[in-house]
Amino acid sequence: MFWSCRQSIFAEMKKKFSQVESAAEEPRVLCIIQDTTNSKTVNERVTLNLPASTPLKRLFEDVASKVGYVNGTFDLVWGNGDNVTDTTPIDQNSDKTILDAGFEPGKKNFLHLTDKDGEQPHIVPEDSGTTDDSAQDRFIGPLPREGSVGCTNDYVSQSYSYSSVLSKSETGYVGLVNQAMTCYLNSLLQTLFMTPEFRNALYKWEFEESEEDPVTSIPYQLQRLFVLLQTSKKRAIETTDVTRSFGWDSSEAWQQHDVQELCRVMFDALEQKWKQTEQADLINQLYQGKLKDYVRCLECGYEGWRIDTYLDIPLVIRPYGSNQAFASVEEALHAFIQPEILDGPNQYFCERCKKKCDARKGLRFLHFPYLLTLQLKRFDFDYTTMHRIKLNDRMTFPEELDMSVFIDVEDEKSPQTESCTDSGAENEGSCHSDQMSNDFSNDDGVDEGICLESNSTAERISKAGSEKSSLLYELFSVMVHSGSAAGGHYYACIKSFSDDQWYSFNDQHVSKITQEDIKKTYGGSSGSRGYYSSAFASSTNAYMLIYRLKDPTRNAKFLEAHEYPEHIKQLVQKERELEEQEKRQREIERNTCKIKLFCMHPTKQIMMENKLEVHKDRTLKEAVEIAYKLMDLEEAVPLDCCRLVKYDEFHDYLERSYEGEEDTPMGLLLGGVKSTYMFDLLLETRRPDQIFQCYKPGEVMVKVHVVDLKTESVAPPISVRAYLNQTVSEFKQLISKATHLPAETMRVVLERCYNDLRLLNISSKTLKAEGFFRSNKVFIESSESLDHHVAYTDSHLWKLLDRHANTIRLYVSLPEQSPGSQFRRAVYQKSSGDSGNLDEACERVKGPIGNMKSVEAILEESTEKLKSLSLQQQQEGDNGDSSKSTEASDFENIESPLNEIDSSASAENRELENQIQISDPENLQSEERSDSDVNNDRSTSSVDSDILSSSHSSDTLCNVDNAPLPLANGLDSHSITSSRRSKANQGKKETWDTAEEDSGTDSEYDESGKSRGEAQYMYFKSEPYTADEGSGEGQKWLMVHVDKRITLSAFKQHLEPFVGVPSSHFKVFRVYASNQEFESVRLNETLSSFSDDNKITIRLGRALKKGEYRVKVYQLLVNEAEPCKFLLDAVFAKGMTVRQSKEELLPQLREQCGLDLTIDRFRLRKKTWKNPGTVFLDYHIYEEDINISSNWEVFLEILDGIEKMKSMSQLAVLSRRWRPSEMKLDSFQEVVLESSSVEELKEKLSEISGIPLENIEFAKGRGTFPCDISILEIHQDLDWNPKVSTLNVWPLYICDDGAVIFYRDKTEELMELTDEQRNELMKKESSRLQKTGHRVTYSPRKEKALKIYLDGAPNKDLTQD
Repeated sequence: MFWSCRQSIFAEMKKKFSQVESAAEEPRVLCIIQDTTNSKTVNERVTLNLPASTPLKRLFEDVASKVGYVNGTFDLVWGNGDNVTDTTPIDQNSDKTILDAGFEPGKKNFLHLTDKDGEQPHIVPEDSGTTDDSAQDRFIGPLPREGSVGCTNDYVSQSYSYSSVLSKSETGYVGLVNQAMTCYLNSLLQTLFMTPEFRNALYKWEFEESEEDPVTSIPYQLQRLFVLLQTSKKRAIETTDVTRSFGWDSSEAWQQHDVQELCRVMFDALEQKWKQTEQADLINQLYQGKLKDYVRCLECGYEGWRIDTYLDIPLVIRPYGSNQAFASVEEALHAFIQPEILDGPNQYFCERCKKKCDARKGLRFLHFPYLLTLQLKRFDFDYTTMHRIKLNDRMTFPEELDMSVFIDVEDEKSPQTESCTDSGAENEGSCHSDQMSNDFSNDDGVDEGICLESNSTAERISKAGSEKSSLLYELFSVMVHSGSAAGGHYYACIKSFSDDQWYSFNDQHVSKITQEDIKKTYGGSSGSRGYYSSAFASSTNAYMLIYRLKDPTRNAKFLEAHEYPEHIKQLVQKERELEEQEKRQREIERNTCKIKLFCMHPTKQIMMENKLEVHKDRTLKEAVEIAYKLMDLEEAVPLDCCRLVKYDEFHDYLERSYEGEEDTPMGLLLGGVKSTYMFDLLLETRRPDQIFQCYKPGEVMVKVHVVDLKTESVAPPISVRAYLNQTVSEFKQLISKATHLPAETMRVVLERCYNDLRLLNISSKTLKAEGFFRSNKVFIESSESLDHHVAYTDSHLWKLLDRHANTIRLYVSLPEQSPGSQFRRAVYQKSSGDSGNLDEACERVKGPIGNMKSVEAILEESTEKLKSLSLQQQQEGDNGDSSKSTEASDFENIESPLNEIDSSASAENRELENQIQISDPENLQSEERSDSDVNNDRSTSSVDSDILSSSHSSDTLCNVDNAPLPLANGLDSHSITSSRRSKANQGKKETWDTAEEDSGTDSEYDESGKSRGEAQYMYFKSEPYTADEGSGEGQKWLMVHVDKRITLSAFKQHLEPFVGVPSSHFKVFRVYASNQEFESVRLNETLSSFSDDNKITIRLGRALKKGEYRVKVYQLLVNEAEPCKFLLDAVFAKGMTVRQSKEELLPQLREQCGLDLTIDRFRLRKKTWKNPGTVFLDYHIYEEDINISSNWEVFLEILDGIEKMKSMSQLAVLSRRWRPSEMKLDSFQEVVLESSSVEELKEKLSEISGIPLENIEFAKGRGTFPCDISILEIHQDLDWNPKVSTLNVWPLYICDDGAVIFYRDKTEELMELTDEQRNELMKKESSRLQKTGHRVTYSPRKEKALKIYLDGAPNKDLTQD
């Protein structure tokens, strides 16, 4: 019988173990649920991490529990995850598991919580107490990290979004909402709340509102929080009022701090606030202990000592230099008081012996506090890796801790002297020294704890012996940290003194736990799980322990409601009323329809937008009154002239009106209270003499524009509603009634989409067949002109509509006091008779430029005027007139090339050759910035002056003007990475570099010399425009209507009369948001990227010629802290050799940069970001050997001697010697190799350094030049001596000039550093690398200092860091 019973017990245990093992191996499913039934919760998420075998019924139960809804009153549908397209509700009554229902383990499964049968979910009554917490009981720790859904932790959401509507947990305790990263604060607050002595003392303190602002009173806000934690019916409450009293703003919520640091800071703040009150010494009475820091001479017994106070005892997890951690808190406490011997060089100078003697230094506990706080020092710094680390070693702690064993009274018999303050008496700073004391027996706080000091040694020993039995502490709070040294999550495990039950307070979530769960926080890995799961499990461990002294005479109980002081009873009543009011407000919010409201203001004619909030039970008539007041129409139109209609703002479509439904509730009209609606509302208005039109569902809106061919005008739209099943003939009759135009001669053109104009000429065809939709635009014309008989695409109507669809309005800012303003008065006076009127001058252009005599005449006269003006200015200069204006001096620069231009040259011969290639104007980063970035003057910049006054060599100009050279493809310098080595082998230009159709240097003119597309798209009309105030006095503006298909080249020609100079001598800048200006330089591109009301600025200065590129030149300084220094802007031309460009740079370098160089003393090389690249040889030709584009940048490098690079087959690398014995790096030296051989590289390095060839070790630098690296890391972090024979293979891949090579002598030993030297070196290196902007391997997280501001707000002192 006994054996059979035993056998059945073993079988049952085996079954349970197998179940546990299978549960641990079972895959888990991560479900993310979004509540879409309410506008308040649409952006919130609830996360469940469930076993794959969970039934669907259980899923619904868990969701209902989490969100506070009655199960069965809501549906779950698939959301927008990767694996779902089904929108049908999930079957709640199915017996399937979630795995069988299509849920995928290891992935995020998105679900939407929706209304069931059109009704909103029912909320669980707050007083029902039926919340299912069985799932919660399974969890005490944090959520697994993203991507670790296979972990064995049970599910929980770290940020419950429904805390304001959920009922209190069945545990009876209320959680705290995590503002963002305030879990450390929540843990401490819950611990203080669960401490009877602290809570009762806080309740006894009474706030005097007349003396302090309640918002900034920390004790008052804590009092309010504790009252809410004790009386609220919510599942969790906010802590924002408490943090506001700390003086924190919202950014503090995103700063995670250390909970022990917060405890110190908060206690200090409370002590300051409680001065002159009964609670002034509360913190010291409860938490403060005392210890002696002593040094005792081992020869004469003399002892120097100091009394220190502490609020917590920091316990080391792992002794310094040891790999073995202390096994328990008791071991760590013994180590804390274990004295050390000061001998050898660390001997102590004894005042009595008057010499250095061996001594014993240590700490001795004198007094333990009533509430004992132990901090487990799990955060440390690893000097090997130079990283902060967290020690996850296992350290046990008892439920009851006997502190009597940590009191040593034997040494008390030794003679004592005055307390000493020498450095030998200072500990490592783990206990703060608040006071110095020579006579400890006089301390007022002795009776609050256990004091072992007295004047009589016998009495002291006797008292210590008698009180040892009373030093038994019981554990009641464990603050747990989960994560790493970089960040993590805090939560608290707290034992209630009311029922001796342990609870997990994890932000919003409170659940029961057991003693076994407490043991899981010891730390260390358990079991033989995989690396990652073990690492994750071990990162959750205890960080702070709080014990209470077991003393029945002093152990307090929580105050009952009838024991509350009167002011607390009033506060409880006040908070209950506020909570009830908040509950009623939530109910109102849940029943409020919120929908977008639009209204076209009847007098201002602007579309206004607002949000209409109306209770679902309000009638349509009442909603109209609310919308009427919301849109502020009282003075514009009577109320009875307004109504609400269903509106689609995206399509600008009136869906339907609500005739006869004035008394219908809005909830019914809108289809219930929704988080979002698929439509909007429009508050429609009418004049008193009008009547509202009835809008029926199924109708389409048509905006009708009447076209007048005689005046070439298009009238504003008239709205007409039609049906999709109407024929074109019936539609014409409908339009005829609305416009009073004859239907017989009516032509109707539908604009289906941009630039798609369709003539509706089949009368029997329905509107649906013609492509009508909700909102449509048509143009009608009913004249009896001959244009009816012309083919539609050749008709005047089509051309007019085509122009109308493509015309944009631009605002052009002309140069201040430009010559053009003078010329316009002279030129156009002949035709208009009014010297100040520009309207007649800005005529519509309809034909090719060659046929326009007036424009040519304007250009000729403008040019002649500029010439005469230049001569006049030169004569004034000869007469010693020094009062020239800035503009006059600018035009002198412009005159130089103009004097070479034949004034009789036709427009066909004056080619406009602005050839800097840019990328799409929408991509601002790659578009060339204006010259004003260097010189903000609106006149010609110094760079333009250099361009205008210089000329290229004759062969270059000839090559540019006459030879059809290959063109650049416009790639920026980052993409021009073609290997020079491969070019040398091929001996020809790569094919990808000849993409002529994409080039910014394409010819803008066809064979006849006319701009492409110019004859077809020539609409241009301008008129003077008065800009807003602040645009600058004397600045002229034009409002230009232009066909956006016109090229930039033609657009500039049209602007010539207004600027007063040829188009080749001014530049066009497009103005973007924030007044950023970027030059538009692709003359062959159209204005299609421009849109209505864009602004353009015209700047004087010669535009680039065909084949020219503006180039930024930087100086390369390899051994400077900042190796990249901007010098100047230059112009390089296609076909120019590198030597020619260097010749042109010489005078500019001398004049602008003060660099007096010879042509053989510097080189040019490719620049990619800050990295030096290919060395350009003098015979290289731009666009043939060197790819060049807009925004191009080059390095200029000054040489120490003659140029060693003579051939493209050579390779130039930058070498730098590392000296490990001295812990320093030498300067850069260039090494020129004849091949890519590793052996040759070592030979050259041996030659310049003197290191034997067999001892050379090298490594390639990482990152951006100069490849900076900490000297603490370089010796072991780089890939030294790679096993390769050539440089152009993995892992080196050195195929181009400019690579950085570090090298060393492998026989040279690394310098041994002391801890002090290493720390000092680390600080210097961190400072150096941060200044140069390079990566620092160890960069401590920049944490905001934890402060609590007693005045309620931080001091906004901008001088402080």
